[in-house]
Amino acid sequence: MPIYEFYCPDCHTIFSFYSARINTEKRPLCPGCGRVKLSRRMSVFAVLRGGESEAAEPDVDEAAVEKAMSALAGNEAALEGEDPRAAARAMREFYRAGGFELGPGTEEYLRRLEAGEDMETVDAELGHLLEEEDPLAPRPAGRPGPRPPARDEKLYEL
Repeated sequence: MPIYEFYCPDCHTIFSFYSARINTEKRPLCPGCGRVKLSRRMSVFAVLRGGESEAAEPDVDEAAVEKAMSALAGNEAALEGEDPRAAARAMREFYRAGGFELGPGTEEYLRRLEAGEDMETVDAELGHLLEEEDPLAPRPAGRPGPRPPARDEKLYEL
């Protein structure tokens, strides 16, 4: 029986549902608050290592990434244009929407764009910091990030 995971943004919780058959269309009600539209999540999967199975889960909060990418898509023109202030606003919206922490290098990068400095110059001098402080990269131990969603351990019927 397949098990599907769904995320409720109101409860900030992941719920697991089993189904007697493959069903990629059905969306259940939230068991916690009754929300109608839950978003499907990437499920935990097993990784085989030398004949042993080990549970693995991505380190990325899919809901936060989806929200941030939606914000970015809405500001695509600002990122492709020549206005450094508009690009900085779009980038800040991306970080805010995803609940991502701004590192000091990223903060400096955005501050300079907001001051109207040439985008190519700022990117040449500080662009490497954006890669080093990538909010979607796995975080080192002890570095804070967005609060991960809770996981309801109960298995519900889809």
